Amino acid sequence: MGLFSQLSGTFINIAAVLLGTLIGLTVGGRLPERTQRTLLQTLSLVTLFIALDMAGSLNKVSGGQVPGVILALITLAAGVVVGEALGIEEGLNRLGDSLKRRFRGGGLFTEGFVAASLLFCIGPMTVIGGLQNGLTGDSSTYVLKSTLDGIAALALAGAYGIGVGFSTLTILLVQGGISLAAGSFAAGLLGGADPEILRTNPYVLLITGVGGLMIVGISWNLMLGGLGMDDKRVRVGSMMPALLLAPLGLWLARSLQG
Repeated sequence: MGLFSQLSGTFINIAAVLLGTLIGLTVGGRLPERTQRTLLQTLSLVTLFIALDMAGSLNKVSGGQVPGVILALITLAAGVVVGEALGIEEGLNRLGDSLKRRFRGGGLFTEGFVAASLLFCIGPMTVIGGLQNGLTGDSSTYVLKSTLDGIAALALAGAYGIGVGFSTLTILLVQGGISLAAGSFAAGLLGGADPEILRTNPYVLLITGVGGLMIVGISWNLMLGGLGMDDKRVRVGSMMPALLLAPLGLWLARSLQG
């Protein structure tokens, strides 16, 4: 299977986000500021619904006698320690500021870049779609994700500006990386690339639940942006290592009790 086939869904996702950003910049600039903020609040409510649905996956997984929610708590706590030590949140902000200076972005460029990067790259569709696309060339999950991301990009771009479009760099890095690494990861840990197998796999369920809790934080940040209270944001970027630590935590919990 060729490189383009493995990355086809990622390219579609990037195109959708760029299109949504373009429309958002074109339309959003003509809307009153109050309307833009209300649209951002609306997006935060929809994001919260999606996040809570994802977090419900924690009720379907356990590490022996350890409930999924406790595994998620431990994983997130460990992830925050690692994330803060690595300065991930600051790194994302520095990258956003660097892009802002390089491309002469204005206003809330960095905030838009960080918010969009986190929103578009955290969640089960990112993992499942990458595994499907990388193993079989099937981009159907990423096509669906692209539709959702394109709509979100439209709303975000209207409030934050062109920085949202530069989140495509993060999409290329994260989704492209998952797709290219899919073979060994899925075969060794998840047992195949069938969508139904992936969705019910305990490792994916835990990653989904942890990602859902993180997206609750993103929803909170979007709501604060709509209220003009950006200084009280949740540092979601620092939680990102939890997505990598979640499978390890589940494996350890089952091994210790097995």
